[in-house]
Amino acid sequence: MLTSEVYWMRVIAGDFKGRPLKSVPTHKTRPTTDKVKEAVFHGIGPFFDGGRALDLFAGSGGLGIEALSRGVGSCVFVDQQHQAVKTVYENIELLKLEDRTEVFRTDAYRAMKAAGKRGLQFDYIFLDPPYKKFSYKELMEALLDHGLAAEGAIIICEHDASEKIPEQVGSFKRMKTDHYGSNIGVSIFE
Repeated sequence: MLTSEVYWMRVIAGDFKGRPLKSVPTHKTRPTTDKVKEAVFHGIGPFFDGGRALDLFAGSGGLGIEALSRGVGSCVFVDQQHQAVKTVYENIELLKLEDRTEVFRTDAYRAMKAAGKRGLQFDYIFLDPPYKKFSYKELMEALLDHGLAAEGAIIICEHDASEKIPEQVGSFKRMKTDHYGSNIGVSIFE
């Protein structure tokens, strides 16, 4: 349910387990539920020894912060909504993660182009755009075009359960898709 009120989420595991996170106080952002977050990280981890993450449609930053809490070394957060970026900064400050993070207010494609020009590569890439508004195929093609996926990178796509997600995009192969409730799907690519 989308709401314009601020409510608190939490970090599920790792160094910041149980710590509260602010949600974005706007109806334009849909936070990832704890149940889905837990399932995502059990599917790709659940804990890490370093690496670099990209939280491309960051919202409150919950997925990237969860990755940092579980041992990922650094994370780049991107969102084009002012309130979302403000919330990411507040959550990073709350957990004192400034030295392990970068935050950008821009659209996904500009962010990918800029990261590519900087030669950045990521081990974990979270794609959680507004449901049915972006093509996952096009997003993954852009990741490949800009050389953003490190060798062995994992891409996590949160999507509407009814969306058709490709089996393969370039060198990315879908490893699995799970559904949570009637409207949330998560697909993991390697």
